[in-house]
Amino acid sequence: MAATRIPTRITPQYLENAALHYLERFAASSAGLRRVLLRKVDRSVAHWGGERADHLAAVDAVIVKLTNLGYLNDQAFAEMKTRALHRQGKGSRAIRATLAAKGVDSDLAEQAMETLTEEHAQPDLAAAVKLARKRRLGPFRLPEKRAETRAKDMAALARAGFDFDTARRVIDADSVDGLEELLTS
Repeated sequence: MAATRIPTRITPQYLENAALHYLERFAASSAGLRRVLLRKVDRSVAHWGGERADHLAAVDAVIVKLTNLGYLNDQAFAEMKTRALHRQGKGSRAIRATLAAKGVDSDLAEQAMETLTEEHAQPDLAAAVKLARKRRLGPFRLPEKRAETRAKDMAALARAGFDFDTARRVIDADSVDGLEELLTS
């Protein structure tokens, strides 16, 4: 059996180093990085003793310092995450939910969604078409299978965060060319 690793004692320098190491590997919001650092604090307190509250000020100081240095930028994170999720074929509902789960403020999420709207005339429709193409739904499916799998295809788009009207427009499109016309109109 492998021995369990003993957590490091929490110091302000350790928290800063841990935060920088995390940010080297992952993009994060301030709230997301705070959760990561608090998990480290919790593991350390459970092993070494002490109070979680004793380390909260150090965690907040690291967050403020990294924000001032430009390593943490919630607006840039929200815009990056929004674009990435849109490229994956996620709808605006799913994008907003993901940003909320990542700890992005609702105002910043709305600004990121507005940026996406400036880049794409119909962002939800474009994302739905991308997802349909990737998953071979609706007009991307074999013609003889379309009728029997319509409900399943609609459900797949609904789970991806698209409203009923958008899902219906994509799934019920006559052809791939018809979808392209929807996007350009």
